[in-house]
Amino acid sequence: MRRFAFLAPLALAMGLAAPAAAQPTVNVTIGGDLVEQVETLGQRDVDLQLERLRSVVARELDRRGALDGAQINLVITDLKPNRPTFQQAVDRPGLSIIDSISIGGATIEGEVITADGQRLPVRFSRYSPTLADVQGFTTWQDAERAYSRLAVNLASGRLVTR
Repeated sequence: MRRFAFLAPLALAMGLAAPAAAQPTVNVTIGGDLVEQVETLGQRDVDLQLERLRSVVARELDRRGALDGAQINLVITDLKPNRPTFQQAVDRPGLSIIDSISIGGATIEGEVITADGQRLPVRFSRYSPTLADVQGFTTWQDAERAYSRLAVNLASGRLVTR
């Protein structure tokens, strides 16, 4: 939420401020190779990652007041966990959810449709380069980093990278 948003109607009534712009709409879906991996990763985990990306991007754009009135359509095309997901642990009982680590991250594509109708492509990818670079202890640590960096890039106007 924007700070002091509750004062906007009062400021408008007094003629002190222009109406606030509409907040951006963020839509997230899956595509690419990830469609075929949903069963392996687990539908629950994939759904949580879709919502997580949506909320991280929406929060950062709101925090910075960026892309007001825009529609952001993102597609997670690849998603790699740092640790086994619940479904992977169920499918392979000998797999240790504590000791097993891997290079994780995410690839995200899509577009931003600005308030004036411009369509701008979005491409972002972030993975740990080696196992030595894997930091953190959560299943989706590197994917979370990808979401955060993408959100900062979107808020800063850097839409197409890597």
